[in-house]
Amino acid sequence: MVNSVSQHQIRSYIIQAQEEEIKRISLELHEGVGQNLYSIYTGLQLVESGLGQHHLKNYLHEMTQLIEKTITEIRLLSVELHPPALTTLGLVPALKSYLKLYTSTFGVQVELETTGVEKQLPEQSSVAVFRVCQEALTNIAKHADTSDVKMSLLWNEAGLKISIVDFGGGFAADEIEMNTVSLGIAAMKERMLLTGGHCLISSKIGGGTSVEISLPI
Repeated sequence: MVNSVSQHQIRSYIIQAQEEEIKRISLELHEGVGQNLYSIYTGLQLVESGLGQHHLKNYLHEMTQLIEKTITEIRLLSVELHPPALTTLGLVPALKSYLKLYTSTFGVQVELETTGVEKQLPEQSSVAVFRVCQEALTNIAKHADTSDVKMSLLWNEAGLKISIVDFGGGFAADEIEMNTVSLGIAAMKERMLLTGGHCLISSKIGGGTSVEISLPI
């Protein structure tokens, strides 16, 4: 029992340490690289507007489009690492902010439905829930081959329940090997266990995948 508790505490400490480092990197990406790229982007737009040669205008236009795409990707990466809205505004605004960038980057539309009154969660719990949702949505974008996702949040007196359902190809649970997908699924379950919650993942070939998250409050 002592060993079990010790291992539990070690895993919790490692995750907290990782989150602090992730927060630092996210801030540097947003305020450093992202801001520099935005300055270059606006500068190129200004130069483009003053050019008279058609081929140079086309070239600069392609460059500005590439930088604009890079800025969007960096914003998504920054939010993925640590969404600023999570600690200031709460879980639902943070998820809405993430979904907006997620859709613009991957082209996957997520229908979000919330029921009940949002409650303030401890930071560790809100980060854990956000990370699990993030991992589920990333897996959908990379592996599900679908652009149709439904996500629902139910707040009640007992706690929070989240459902993420895609209508993609699905997978057979017994066929998953030790790769990034299986490790990601294991991390999702571990994060929820560490906060006293649960994560249930069900899928079948041709039937899509469902992720059910529950967290007592």
